[in-house]
Amino acid sequence: MKKSKSIVRTISFLIAGGIFSCILLAVVIYASNQNLPEGPVFTDEIDWVDKTRLAETLHLKTELGESVWPGWGQMDIPVLLWHQDNNFLVGVDSPPAGWEVVSNDTFQGETYYRNPQIDPENFAMLIGDQWVASMATKGETDLFLRQVFQDLLPSPFDQLIPYRLLIQPSEVQISAVLHESFHVYQARESAGNFERAENVYPDGERYWKLDVEMRNDWETEIGLLLEASNANAEGDVISATRKFLDQRDQRRSQFNLDSDLIDYERRFEWLEGLAKYVELSIWEQASLSADYRPLSEMSADPDFKGYDTFKSRWNREIQQTKTQAHKEGDVRFYYTGMLQARLLDRLMPNWKNRIMGEDVFLEDLLRQAVSR
Repeated sequence: MKKSKSIVRTISFLIAGGIFSCILLAVVIYASNQNLPEGPVFTDEIDWVDKTRLAETLHLKTELGESVWPGWGQMDIPVLLWHQDNNFLVGVDSPPAGWEVVSNDTFQGETYYRNPQIDPENFAMLIGDQWVASMATKGETDLFLRQVFQDLLPSPFDQLIPYRLLIQPSEVQISAVLHESFHVYQARESAGNFERAENVYPDGERYWKLDVEMRNDWETEIGLLLEASNANAEGDVISATRKFLDQRDQRRSQFNLDSDLIDYERRFEWLEGLAKYVELSIWEQASLSADYRPLSEMSADPDFKGYDTFKSRWNREIQQTKTQAHKEGDVRFYYTGMLQARLLDRLMPNWKNRIMGEDVFLEDLLRQAVSR
């Protein structure tokens, strides 16, 4: 009887302790949310910190871009930076009608423009006859992530989310702008491939209906791709890459994918996988380079970590890769394309000279690389 009472008392203490810990955690999170930095101030000019981040973005691209992708680093690519109230165009001399000069302000001594009427997206966009890299400001993105959770939960439970953890380092913004700028490079250097990749979107509805049945096979396929990426010895890389390609062929055959659906996969891997590769590679280069120095002005940006967080970012990206087999949406191909590109760095060093050719796909070059 005494033993029974002792067990009950122990369980009661554990439950009480758990409840207290939960209450304490909720109080800490609530207090942290009350002390969050004030939200972004959206104005008719580019905010100073957004100017600083954009200047660092262009500096990084100029200094290290050629080592990531020859031809892209030195290419002049305009940027459309936007938030919910306005859109700013930087790096153009004569924008089309509707864009007005931002008076009494410049970016790096040059005139820039605004137009609140257009509907932007995070991608490459045609402004008149010029391709530009379009990306939301960091403040806009941080605010969007916070509002997603606030919309999901009723008050006061929406205050129990640790919003401070949703504030991304500035490197995420910097590398994202460079992701979109690489799409401009693709549009300029391989217009046919870029257009055909854009044209596969209508096949998405048919593809994702079939994908429900393919997800276990996709899980195996992604696992083999990660195995190849993690292998050290060249022979192991080649062996795992062959298994990945064989599994891909088997999946497509088993589920009777026609040429349009196969192209849906391959063209998105070309379009978004290459941009994801550039996004992460330039961050990695900045973290590894002994010579690269960020602009001194970045020291005033409280969210800038000096590119030192690349390893943790890479680990999160790999975790995201592992979940993609069971998610609907073309984000899957960002990761499978990016990992194939990194394999080609090891197996076919000159692959970047070929991938912009008409209807050349990452998997085609991998097949060639492991067939020798």
